[in-house]
Amino acid sequence: MFKPVTPKLDVKEMEEKVLRHWQRQDIFHKSLDQRIGGSEYIFYEGPPTANGKPGVHHVLARAFKDIFPRYKTMQGFHVSRRGGWDTHGLPVEIEVEKRLGFTSKRQIEAYGIEKFNGLCRDSAFTYIQEWEKLTDRIGY
Repeated sequence: MFKPVTPKLDVKEMEEKVLRHWQRQDIFHKSLDQRIGGSEYIFYEGPPTANGKPGVHHVLARAFKDIFPRYKTMQGFHVSRRGGWDTHGLPVEIEVEKRLGFTSKRQIEAYGIEKFNGLCRDSAFTYIQEWEKLTDRIGY
């Protein structure tokens, strides 16, 4: 009746196979396209901060935030998704200050605000690929 579970089951391989299927078949976009013309449901998500590595606690938060758009989609609503990244200043500035060994704002001024801001812009998108991979892996 049931297939016995083999101890040789490769969960990672199974996950990657499912992800490849979703990507090849463009499943997510098909689920949106099927509901075009239906009532719109709008959900404003506070996006993750892109300048830090994603962690397990982000998986839980994003899963909770995904419940509502997913539920409304299953009810037939058209729920467009538009992802973004929070690149607000303070965490970015702190990371760059630490990297440069700065302990005061005067050091930033001496270094050059324009140069410092450039490093902050670069830092804000350091982990984007990791965030995108996490987003795909959790089916968000």
